[in-house]
Amino acid sequence: QVHLVESGGGLVQAGGSLRLSCVASGSTSSIYRLGWYRQVPGKQRELVATITTGGSTNYLDSLKGRFTVSRDNAKKTVYLEMNSVKPEDTAVYYCNVAATIGSFWGQGTQVTVSS
Repeated sequence: QVHLVESGGGLVQAGGSLRLSCVASGSTSSIYRLGWYRQVPGKQRELVATITTGGSTNYLDSLKGRFTVSRDNAKKTVYLEMNSVKPEDTAVYYCNVAATIGSFWGQGTQVTVSS
């Protein structure tokens, strides 16, 4: 099993920045991809960004240039740097890891962008 704990969410003004963190524990040696998803009420959860343990990244096209995903393998942590945020970025952000033993989710952290 892999346990994920997210932090860094909160209220931010439009145009501001926010950094989310997600720390993994447990069977972390089995992880090969880490990432972030987001969900708003009434909509499906959508991919924000992922990064492999080798450093390859993938982003939702509309977020390229504003959001940056990174990881620290030694700290077993994945980050999401959110810049120039917009009200439409308001959502619950979930950390996810893909591991050889399965896929695991964090509990989610609320990000609210005020206009």
